Amino acid sequence: MGKVDLKDNDSKEKKTEFSLVRIKSTWWCEQGQKVKSDKVDCVSAAKIYESKTEKGTTWTVVSPIVFTYKVTESRGLLDPNNDTLLFGHIADPQQLEVFKKSMKPIKRFVVVDQEVYKIYGSKITEYLEANNVLYKILALPTTEENKSMEMVLKILQEVNNFSLDRRTEPIIAFGGGVCLDIVGLAASLYRRRTPYIRVPTTLLSYIDASVGAKTGVNFANCKNKLGAYVPPAAALLDLSFIQTVPRRHISNGLAEMLKMALMKHRGLFELLEKHGCMLLDSKFQTEQSANGCSCLQVASQATYIAITTMLEELAPNLWEDDLDRLVDFGHLISPALEMKVLPSLLHGEAVNIDMSYMIYVSKERGLLTEEEKQRIISCMVGLELPVWHEACTMELIQRSLQDRLKHSGGLVRMPLPVGLGKSEIFNDTSCEILQRAYEKWCDELSFPSDNNNES
Repeated sequence: MGKVDLKDNDSKEKKTEFSLVRIKSTWWCEQGQKVKSDKVDCVSAAKIYESKTEKGTTWTVVSPIVFTYKVTESRGLLDPNNDTLLFGHIADPQQLEVFKKSMKPIKRFVVVDQEVYKIYGSKITEYLEANNVLYKILALPTTEENKSMEMVLKILQEVNNFSLDRRTEPIIAFGGGVCLDIVGLAASLYRRRTPYIRVPTTLLSYIDASVGAKTGVNFANCKNKLGAYVPPAAALLDLSFIQTVPRRHISNGLAEMLKMALMKHRGLFELLEKHGCMLLDSKFQTEQSANGCSCLQVASQATYIAITTMLEELAPNLWEDDLDRLVDFGHLISPALEMKVLPSLLHGEAVNIDMSYMIYVSKERGLLTEEEKQRIISCMVGLELPVWHEACTMELIQRSLQDRLKHSGGLVRMPLPVGLGKSEIFNDTSCEILQRAYEKWCDELSFPSDNNNES
């Protein structure tokens, strides 16, 4: 979880390294790196370093923490004959076989966003009953305005009443990113860590919230100020849920997809540039061809690239020990903007406004050509995303970047595109460039936009 510096800073300091071995259910310290294998049941990856000085003794514990979680695409997730929802989180084939043969009743606590429940509640119920599951379904209004510890505690009270086995009975969450974040935090708190499963029902959560380890709620009028890094046991993805999502929310998800395209995948950018309107029209569903191109094929390709590129960035840095993160593109200014105008902007819309401004910053720094800038903005407009907002003032931008300094080790760590599908992180963007970019951004893009199309 952190880097341990074991350099000898005190010439009088005596350091000893211990390995940890288990013999007949008891752990013991074994000095040195080589451990005798006789009678040893297990050798831990953890180490204890003992340092002795005239002042006393210090023990430094280095204990690797490994999380294994699965991200699985599965069509027909609510088909009673598809057992992915019940067993898709189990990675060990032998353990899976044991669970399937067990006579113990399957028990699941399910949290569903109340709008999702209106559409899929009966199908979820039918699925659980068809598989003889003992269940409790809790439908909640998991909106950004309700993303609070009060909601977490409400879930925890119901979970406690239901009485789960925290090792074998994962909590299941159906909903968008807000729902998945809230349930994830509740699961991480219940008995210190209860496994949970994410089932995203929006495009944004499908390619973003579902694949990472973050959980959280809003606090003190700040977005996700309380939370934990505890990944789900599994994220189970079914693209068919997207067919019931309003058009605006599909556009909202395309913003996070565009983020990954601009940061590291030109092919994805060109795919969105060419087929974005088709993806919006088809809601990532139909197999009917348009201009000789299957909508579902394009949808699968786009989501595959977005998820793969996201996992590439998240997996080696799951706890954000490294603060230089390309996935922060679009997230320097957007949290403050989103909270300021709540609920008028969706998350992806606020992210896109942030990205739009940063495109102008890149252009002013000489990192993008005028043609590249125009192509990116045109792509955003084609995806029906807002590219400017009157509440995104220079004051808000400056305040957001100052807050960034506080929480990012004294550096802005500003991800910026340096071409289509390429990016770098910068710490030296001057106030003059930020101001010049802001003025040009406002001059060229400050026109009214309708963000309330719910069709």
